[in-house]
Amino acid sequence: MKSRNLATDARNMPRGIQPDVLEEKGGKNGPSHTEIRQRAFEIHVERGGIHGCDLEDWMQAERELLEKYTESNDGGPKK
Repeated sequence: MKSRNLATDARNMPRGIQPDVLEEKGGKNGPSHTEIRQRAFEIHVERGGIHGCDLEDWMQAERELLEKYTESNDGGPKK
């Protein structure tokens, strides 16, 4: 029986990063995933590229952008 290398077996390889087929735009309801992803990456870089903080970076980016959208839709800062 031939042994398989599970790390390189095509059946175990990820399908690749799928492009956003329906690239959503940020609107009056909030930021798009693309905007959040970009801001989360900026936070990651600002943090020094430390791995293992991806969820925290995403949540911080989401909070910041939601605040920004809320302020722009209310006509002023949220209190």
